[in-house]
Amino acid sequence: MQFLSRWDGQRLSATIRGIPLVDGLSTEDIGSQRWSPARGDLALPALTLDEAAFAANRDLFLAWCASAGVAVAPHAKTPMSPELARSLREAGAWGTTVANIQQAAALLAHGERRLLLANEIGGLAAGRRLGALLTAYPDVELHAFADSPAAVAALAEAARIANRSELSVLVELGAGRAGARDRAAIEATIAAVLAADRLVLGGVATYEGAVATPDADETTRAIATLMERTIETFALVRAAALAKPLIISAGGSAYFDIVARALAPVAQADGNATVLLRSGALFFADHGIYARAFAEIDRRGGLVIDGTRHSAAESFRPALTLWAEVLSRPEAGLAIAGFGMRDASFDQGLPVPLRVFRDGAEQQGLTAALAVTRLNDQHAFLSVAPDSALAVGDIIAFGISHPCTCLDRWRVILGLDAEGVVSRALPTQFG
Repeated sequence: MQFLSRWDGQRLSATIRGIPLVDGLSTEDIGSQRWSPARGDLALPALTLDEAAFAANRDLFLAWCASAGVAVAPHAKTPMSPELARSLREAGAWGTTVANIQQAAALLAHGERRLLLANEIGGLAAGRRLGALLTAYPDVELHAFADSPAAVAALAEAARIANRSELSVLVELGAGRAGARDRAAIEATIAAVLAADRLVLGGVATYEGAVATPDADETTRAIATLMERTIETFALVRAAALAKPLIISAGGSAYFDIVARALAPVAQADGNATVLLRSGALFFADHGIYARAFAEIDRRGGLVIDGTRHSAAESFRPALTLWAEVLSRPEAGLAIAGFGMRDASFDQGLPVPLRVFRDGAEQQGLTAALAVTRLNDQHAFLSVAPDSALAVGDIIAFGISHPCTCLDRWRVILGLDAEGVVSRALPTQFG
């Protein structure tokens, strides 16, 4: 049995946001249309990916990982795009991270065979679902998290149903989110894995972002404490799995530098362990939460690649753009644009106007004093200068904050080439 993608045999149509009225256009043919969002060729609003920026971010981060002595399994939850996951793996990523069984099914259906399931799956019912998935894909290398004997039991059920001789379990410790909270819970989880016939200890895991606070220095101290606990947990797992290659997994898109500095020496000293980051959003960067995170990385010393320091804030390039049209100028100082909460992330900041186009030509100076002040479902409220020449029909390119909660609103991301023309369609698999 194979789990089929919902995109198998399907074509693009005007039922998908961003796609103009076309008659069953195949994804392979979209580049030949030469659509430009700046000219209004797309059905706005539309979300686009700057292909060159994405590739530059990929190459930069993979070079940094190699220099820092760590590997990365980019978290697929950010775009849930099998094409982008494959491109990162082919460029040198260890594999792919997923957050749940549905995401694992989507990536497996598109050929990925090395997954880090970075979450507890639930109870025995979830174990049966994972077992069915593993039965359908017996060749997958899967590593899953557990923070309690109950979580271990669910994974054991999955391994039993799939008739797997070995299923790798990473013992998760944590604070603020999931993860064993003390040594007793960690030891109980390790003992449960050792007692299960079809499970093996695969390493340790944690998530440093769960201890972050608004205060940068306090966050650094909290992460340092968590890294110390991670190292102690790794020692316990290593003592129980003396000769096995192990994974030490942590590292999102904001504090990966702290994680690498703490954990890479541990893996190097062990000689048979890999530090595996799960960063995903940084490949897209943004004009908000990650722009601020990159500035903090620079404050901590920046990106050091083969002895050369690079500015994270200047090197990572925002790759996502939300395009929308001015629908109304109903009163002085106000413009209404055609997008809203259904189209853009707003949990970590509102979209930022970047450029304005009229009939395909960029209009200089129109973003001055232009700002999104609030969103309705499908309307954006923009404050404008009293004498602004912004007009109905103008097309605004917006930067976003927090790629994860923007991308999951879109069934298709449209790739843009260096000329700002749509080059391909990237269907998403959020379910």
